[in-house]
Amino acid sequence: MELDIFIVDVFTKQRFKGNSAAVIPLDNWLDPVMMQQIATQNSFSETAFIKALTENRYEIRWFSPITEIDFCGHATLASSFVIFNHFGYQGEIEFLTLEVGTLVVNQLSDGRIEMSFPNQCPDPVIDVPPALLEGLSYEPVHVLRNRQAYFAVMSSEYEVMSINYNAERLKLLAPFDVVVTAQAQAKDYDFISRYFWPAPGGDEDPVTGSIHSGLAPYWAEQLSQCILVGYQPSKRSGIVFCKLVCNSVLVTGL
Repeated sequence: MELDIFIVDVFTKQRFKGNSAAVIPLDNWLDPVMMQQIATQNSFSETAFIKALTENRYEIRWFSPITEIDFCGHATLASSFVIFNHFGYQGEIEFLTLEVGTLVVNQLSDGRIEMSFPNQCPDPVIDVPPALLEGLSYEPVHVLRNRQAYFAVMSSEYEVMSINYNAERLKLLAPFDVVVTAQAQAKDYDFISRYFWPAPGGDEDPVTGSIHSGLAPYWAEQLSQCILVGYQPSKRSGIVFCKLVCNSVLVTGL
C-alpha cells in the first residue's frame, strides 16, 4: 500500500517554526489501528487523514502519536493548505468531523487560511483540582475550563514564558489538557499562551489552533475587542489571528 504524505508547517512564515502536521489523503478509510500506527511512526503533534466526499467537502480525522483526538486546529490548517495549494481547489472547504461538527475554511486574498471554529469559551472552575496547582510552578489568578482544557490565567507574560510544569501531575487531569495564558506586553500581540497535553500527545504543543476557540472569546471579553492576535512562545513558536463572529471563532494562519 502506498500513501501520499504531505508535511506542512503552519502558523508561521519561517521554516522549522510553527507546528508541523502530516496530511494523508485517502480514497477510503483505513482501519483505525493502522491510522494510529502511521501517526505514531510520523511522530508529529498530529497526523490528519482526509477523505474527499465532493470537490470541497471532506471528512477529517486527527491522530496524535498516542491516540485519536477530537479536535485539531493546526492539522486542519495543514489539510486546507494541501487542498488549496496542491490539489488546486479555490473556494470554500467544509470538513466534517466526528466531535465538533462542520468546520468551514476559506483562503484569504493574502494567502492566509481562515478557519471557522465553534465558540468554546471556558467557564470558571470553582473547585480547582490539586493536580493543576501542583503541576504548575506558578499559581494562576483564575482557572477556567472548556471541553478541551483547563485554562490557567497567569498574572503576567513573564510567568507564562518561564513557567515549569510537572507532566506526571498534569496527566492526572486527563481527558483535559492545560493551557496557561496571560495578557501580552508587546503591542504586536494581545495575549500569549502555552499548551501542555502530556496524556494524549506530548509535553508541550508548539502551536495549538483549536484552543484559540476558547482563548479568543475569553480574551475578547477581558480586553473588550473582537479581533485579537495570539502568540504561542514554544520552542518553535507561532502566531494565531482570531476574530469573533456570532457564535463562531475565526482562526487564521499561514
